[in-house]
Amino acid sequence: MAPKKAKRRQQQGEGGSSNVFSMFEQSQIQEYKEAFTIIDQNRDGIISKDDLRDVLATMGQLNVKNEELEAMVKEASGPINFTVFLTMFGEKLKGADPEDVIVSAFKVLDPEATGSIKKEFLEELLTTQCDRFTAEEMTNLWAAFPPDVAGNVDYKNICYVITHGEDKEE
Repeated sequence: MAPKKAKRRQQQGEGGSSNVFSMFEQSQIQEYKEAFTIIDQNRDGIISKDDLRDVLATMGQLNVKNEELEAMVKEASGPINFTVFLTMFGEKLKGADPEDVIVSAFKVLDPEATGSIKKEFLEELLTTQCDRFTAEEMTNLWAAFPPDVAGNVDYKNICYVITHGEDKEE
């Protein structure tokens, strides 16, 4: 009986009132847990400035300013345990539309239903319409979602990453 209670308490968060676990699929929660474990370098269950500094150093970012680390930690309302970490991601994703809605928006630009859009066309739209992308944002987009040899961009993959946080495993 005790393991069930512990499991239920873990799913609800430490205080038992959090509904953050219901915002994600079980596979997503597991992925976030793995990320949390990687970031929590000292394995104390809390992400601190030192943890952030250490994990950034392992990724080659050695000269991170203390103010930057402080700002990252202050995004949370208190100590960053796994429930808070998950809540932070939930808040960031809260405004995102469901995957099918985003895919439908891209389909308007894909009358032949190929699942891809020409890089040049997408870049023109993103740099000339509404909330325009900067050159740096375009560089980041193409680094994350490189077009194929024919210059096509897989928009379904972009939609998946927007709503799930990483590439589909194929």
